[in-house]
Amino acid sequence: EREIGLELLVETARLWRSIGHHDRHGQFHIDCLGDNPPETVNQGVSGMPHFPVNHPARPLYRVLSGLVGVYILVFGVWGVAETIGDPLFARSSTWALGLRTNLAFSLASVIFGIVLIIGASRRSNLGHYMNLTAGVVFLVTSILMMSVLQTDANFLNFSMSTVVVSMLFGLILFGTGLYDKVGPAEHAEAELERRKHPVADAHRR
Repeated sequence: EREIGLELLVETARLWRSIGHHDRHGQFHIDCLGDNPPETVNQGVSGMPHFPVNHPARPLYRVLSGLVGVYILVFGVWGVAETIGDPLFARSSTWALGLRTNLAFSLASVIFGIVLIIGASRRSNLGHYMNLTAGVVFLVTSILMMSVLQTDANFLNFSMSTVVVSMLFGLILFGTGLYDKVGPAEHAEAELERRKHPVADAHRR
């Protein structure tokens, strides 16, 4: 077993040595695939984090985020109607559309619902940034509220069903934000060319 392990280490070292080189400073660099210069690989790696531009399903994603905004707005208005006159951070058993709420959470829902509907109705990147931001806010809030669900720190009066729905909406909004970016045709073409990078093609194979 020791000999097999030693052979594996030697072969692994040979593999890494065959796909790279040391520069004059002694640092090891992985060579690119094919005949492309090392700079091409570096550019491909640095360009990996990106958002698709003018995605064909973008109108569908905008409609989906708009529907989420409508639900949140209706929930917030209903919650305000049910909790009006209560303390802002009351812990009473008040429900709206199957979710427990209080006045503070209902007011916040009204604001978020309006913001999401406005973002979904615009053809600019306003909705793109709104959806990304709202998705992160919903996910973080749901996790924080779940951690304090049975304590006095549950100032938004969350129930477990509210946590689940908030997480679901956060994932939906964050997902739509990833694919609803708009831009000039040349940006979309550049994005398409980036996806056809030889290193990316090699990874697909």
